[in-house]
This record gives sequence, C-alpha cells and structure tokens, in this order.
Amino acid sequence: MSGEHFIPFRRNDIVAMCAAELPAAERASFLGFARMLASLLHHQFHARIEALKDAYHPLNSEADTRNVTTLSPEELHAAQLRLEAELEALARAANFTPIDPAELNRAFNDHSLLKVRMAVDTDSIDKVMFFRRGESTRTRRERIWFGLRRRTVTFTNYGRVLVYARFKETEGRTAVIKLFQNVPRHDLEMVFPNVQVRMRPIDRVLIGVPALFSGVVLVVTKLVTSLGLVLLLLAFWMGLRDQPVTLNQTAVISAGIGLGAFGAYLVRQITKFKNRKILFMKALSESLYFRNLDNDAGVFHHLLDAAEEAEATEALLAYHLLRTAPHPLSPKELDSRIESWFAQRWDARLDFEVDDGVRKLRQLSLVTEDEQGRLSAVALTDAKRYLDKVWDDLVNYDEGAELTANAG
Repeated sequence: MSGEHFIPFRRNDIVAMCAAELPAAERASFLGFARMLASLLHHQFHARIEALKDAYHPLNSEADTRNVTTLSPEELHAAQLRLEAELEALARAANFTPIDPAELNRAFNDHSLLKVRMAVDTDSIDKVMFFRRGESTRTRRERIWFGLRRRTVTFTNYGRVLVYARFKETEGRTAVIKLFQNVPRHDLEMVFPNVQVRMRPIDRVLIGVPALFSGVVLVVTKLVTSLGLVLLLLAFWMGLRDQPVTLNQTAVISAGIGLGAFGAYLVRQITKFKNRKILFMKALSESLYFRNLDNDAGVFHHLLDAAEEAEATEALLAYHLLRTAPHPLSPKELDSRIESWFAQRWDARLDFEVDDGVRKLRQLSLVTEDEQGRLSAVALTDAKRYLDKVWDDLVNYDEGAELTANAG
C-alpha cells in the first residue's frame, strides 16, 4: 500500500463514484449534499488564503503594491514564522508529504537524469522546506557509451514538489515559494532556488584528455623551437647567461607563430569548457521551465485548491462509507473500509487520512458516536439540514445589537 495520503481522483469524480452506488431515488439528494459540503468548505478555506496573503505580503520583495506600515525586525520575524506555519499546515492539508534532509542529500549523491552535476550555496539560505505529492514509478530511455547504446532507466517521480526557502538578511530577497511538477527524486536538487551547474568528472575527462593530447602535439611540433628561444632570452635578461642571444627574422617569425598557436590553443580549450557549461545550464533551465507551475503568492492558490479538494473529498468519502456500512464502524475500521474500496473497485492504493475526514464530520455534526467510539452517519436529510444551519450562521446580522452598540 502506498504511504501517501494523496487521493488520485478529482472531487467531482469521487462524488460521481459514490452516487453511482446509491439507489436512483437517493442520488439527487446526495449530489445536493455534496454541493453544500463543498460550498461550506470553500468559504472556510477563503479565510486561510487571506491569512497567508497577509503574512506573505511584507516578505514579498516582488510585490507591486505598497506596504502601509513598516514592520520592525521582530514583527518581520513573527510574520515569517506565521507564513511558514500556515504554509506547512496548508501543504499537509493538501496531502503533501515533507521531504526530509536525508532524502535531499541522497539526491545530491545519486545519478542525475539530467546528466549534469549541481551544487547549492546553502550558506545563503536560513531555512528551507520541501514537500512532495503524487509519488509514482516511471521509466525512460537514455543514451550511454557516447550515444552508441540505449538503456531503460527506472526512477521515482514526484507529481508535485513544493519548495520554500528563507534567505539570510544579506541576500536581498527574503523568501521564495515555488511549485514544480514531475520532478525525479534523483534530481530534487535542481529545484533549489540558488542551484549552480558544476562539471561532472566524466565531463572533465572528455574535455581534459583531448586537450592534453592536442597540447602535447602542439608542444612537439610548433612550440619547442619558440619555447627554447624564449627561455634563452629570459636567462640572458636575468643574468643567468653571459652570451647574448642572436635574433634573426626567421627566429622571430618562428617564435611568433609558435606562441600564437599556443595562445589560440588556450583560447580554444577555455571556449570548449565554457560552451559545455552553457549547454548544461541550458538543459537545466529548459527542464525547470517546463516543470515550474507557479511562484510565490500564486502557489497559495494552488495549495488552497488542492487542500480544499482533499478535505471535501475526505469528508465526503467518510460520510458515504459510514452511511452505506451495515453497522457502526470505529475510525480504524472506516479507514480500512475506504482503503479497500479504492483498492478493489478503482485499483488505487493509498493511505487514507481518516482522522481528517472524521474530524470534519464531527465538526459539522454529520456523525454520531456510541459508547465504544463507533461512528454512524446521520440521515441524508438531517445532514443537509445541519449544513444549511452552519451556512446560515456564517453571516449572522443582528440589527438590534448594532443599534445598541451605536447608541452607546
């Protein structure tokens, strides 16, 4: 069974899957219940996105709106902590799993699918958080032996990777938030905010060995005469040789040709090194361009939508599987029933977050609990009535209380 809580189905598809199991006479009522539940949760998540935006605004160096107030260093640090706590909570609600430092270290040490070596300047980062979601196994064909052969590589792919990095005060930018898609586990280091391309040992060999051989040939064929003449001149100027060096036109031209060839050789090797590094940077940039989903404040909306979908889906599944169960279930039994439902009916293996689903049902009074802690879903009609009452209480305008307050 997968260790992820992520449910790889859209909420609307889950609603349709559940409704298809009900008698025809109940389906319309169940669909109405699902719409009411989704609308209520949407309103609740709206408050979370506003809190996130407020916490991030003073930290956003790219904002196109002005700050009305200037925060003290203590207030700025408090805003950073609020942002990080809310971002982590929202990521977990969206069924993202934290990536621990050990997994990141393995990414730096493992074979890269991009054929580049990457390094990160961790000294400039004060704090970093990585989250992943949607783990799957994929294969791809890659060239080996200088393109003469191909082999199939199997790797672990993450459907979504969330990155948060807070920089040290001397770096100018305060924090960055990025969301990527389809990131191989071996290449997690490429989504760091300040990753740099480095030469791999094999690339140094591919450049260095031909350069060494061509350099030896150059020295033997063209530079020996020029080098000998230059050494004699240096020895005479430094007082190590008493006999002056006789220079003629042929010797000067020969020395000039040799030194010119050596200079051109050095320029050519440096250019090869730079061009190869540019190719690596281009490969990294193109890979990130197609993997990047959103940045900074835009990430909040992606996470909010995913978290809202996850919470609505979890609550809906918990209610439906409780309601259709032949007897009350403990949370553990409900968890097993839902996971078996996905595995047997939809060939999907996951670790259902039963605590979140049951918590939401309890908050909305959609379940009852007996003395042994076993749960039962309330009747569909009662469930819709309870949701309607919660919705009505969201905006409760008391004109009498307002008049009393104004009079005071």
